Amino acid sequence: MIDGQLAWTEVDLLDIGDGSSHSMRGALEEFGVRVNYHPIGQARHVLAALGGVRTVAPYVIVNCHGDDGRILLPVLGRAIAAEQPFIDRMGPKRVRKHLRLSGNTVISTGCETGKPALAQAFLDAGATAYFAPTADPDGHTAFLAVSLLFYELTGGRPLREAAHRVRTYDDDLAMWKLWERPPASAAD
Repeated sequence: MIDGQLAWTEVDLLDIGDGSSHSMRGALEEFGVRVNYHPIGQARHVLAALGGVRTVAPYVIVNCHGDDGRILLPVLGRAIAAEQPFIDRMGPKRVRKHLRLSGNTVISTGCETGKPALAQAFLDAGATAYFAPTADPDGHTAFLAVSLLFYELTGGRPLREAAHRVRTYDDDLAMWKLWERPPASAAD
C-alpha cells in the first residue's frame, strides 16, 4: 500500500446470489482492497451499480451463477419483474445496452460467463479487461481464482501476468480466460 492510504485499490463486488461473496469480501480486504458490497436482487440493482449512475471502482467482481454466456439473475415475483428493464438473465445484448463502464477490469465468477460474446460485450460497454471461466467451476474454484488474482495483483504483478499465473495454478483454474481491449492507436 502507498503510505497513508488505507487501500491500494477498490472493488465493486456485485453479489448476485452466490454464497461466497462475504468470504470473498473478507479475503479482498485482507489484501488491502476497499470493497463496495452490492447485494443484487433484481436487474435495477445491476443498473444502479454499473449503469452509469455512479462512479464504478477500478475492479468489478460479478459474483454470480451463469449459463451459456449469460449471467443469471434472481427469480422475481410477477409484480416486481414487471418493473425491471429485463429479467432472468443478462447476456451480451443487455450488457451493451445497459452497462456503462469506464476502463474497469470486470471479473465474473459464473459458470460459462467466459464466452467470447459476453466478454466482448463488457469490453464494448467500457471495460478494459474481462476475466471469467469458460466452463463450469466449482464454487470454491471461483473463490480461489479471485483470491489468487488479487494475491498476484497485490504483489505488484500486471493484470495479464496475474491472470496467467491464476490459469496455470492447476487444471481447475485453466478454464479462466482474460480478454483485454486493444490499446488505442496513436491516431485516436
